[in-house]
Formats: sequence, C-alpha cells, structure tokens
Amino acid sequence: MADRRPVFLLSPARCGGKRAQIVLRRQASFDLAVRLRGDGATLGEVFTFLSGLYFRGKLTYAEHFGRALVIAPGWGLVPARQLIRHEELEAIANIGVAPDEARFVDPLARDASALALTLDPAAPVVLLGSIATGKYVDVLDRVFGERLLFPAEFVGRGDMSRGGLLLRAARAGEELAYRPVAGAARRGPRPPKLERAS
Repeated sequence: MADRRPVFLLSPARCGGKRAQIVLRRQASFDLAVRLRGDGATLGEVFTFLSGLYFRGKLTYAEHFGRALVIAPGWGLVPARQLIRHEELEAIANIGVAPDEARFVDPLARDASALALTLDPAAPVVLLGSIATGKYVDVLDRVFGERLLFPAEFVGRGDMSRGGLLLRAARAGEELAYRPVAGAARRGPRPPKLERAS
C-alpha cells in the first residue's frame, strides 16, 4: 500500500553560529561532540542541538504525524536519522542558505524533484520553516507548486513560539491546519502568546 502520510520538510538549523562552534571544538568532551568525531550522530539530534526548541519541535511533530526530511545545505533533502560526522558538519557550515548559492540550491532542487516523482499523490508535502523569505521556499515552490503546504499558525510567530506550538500539537496528538504556500501572506501580525503548558 502506498505511503500517504505527510512528508515534512524541515528547514535547516544555523550551522555557523556559536552552538556549532561549541560542538565542533576538537577539545569538546560531551557526548554529541565525541560521537560526531567518531561514527557520527543523527542529523536530527545535531540540528536540535544547534537550533534548540524550534528544531526539536519540528522534528518531534514531523516524526509523530509523518515522515521527516531535513533541508541540509549541500546535501539536499536528507532523512532526519541520517548520520553526520564532524567534517561533514564543518562542510555544511560553509554553505550559505541562499537562493543564489548553487551549492545549496542545486541539491535541494534535485532531491525535491525526485521526491515529487515518487510521492503518492495523496501525501501532503508540508514545510516546517519560515515562508517569509525565498531562501528555500522559492526552490520548493517551483517543484511542488500548490502541493506545498505550511502550518497556518506559523504566520507572525517567532522561532521559539513555533517550536512550542509544534511540541504541544504533537503531545496532544492534534495535527495543525495547513494552507498552500503559493499565494499565502508571508508575514502577518504576531498572534497571542501560547499559554504556559501545565
């Protein structure tokens, strides 16, 4: 039977920031850094370390309701459980997430096109990331068109708020409402703060 679960495309973590510098230090002795220098760690857990609540929310939600593919600079679309090693993370950190960066755009377009050809027509494609800029949205929109969706409640929220929203939805087992990226307002008023979880 064809897999009709949603496919979630998770926007990348920032790989050139301070947390990346921490995990890439050769002297770092904590578990994740040690595993990166050895057999590797999963892309999901590395990006969660780099991005904190936001990526943890995206990954938890995607794995609860469907399949998770991560936008990884230079790699394209990669399963969240793909192993990554120290040198590979360093290479990713040197690739800009920008629409004019061929090292980022070309692998993403390649993998998105391959996904579109193999995906069951009934399986939604949902971007868990900002639609406010064209960094990756433009590439995905060219491939998927009206089929590319995003959580309607993302508009106007910051990263931390989105992460909290996704974690709550996953814990409650209640999938968010989606709308097409094409034609959507890319920015909007900030919604009310989430109530503190009990």
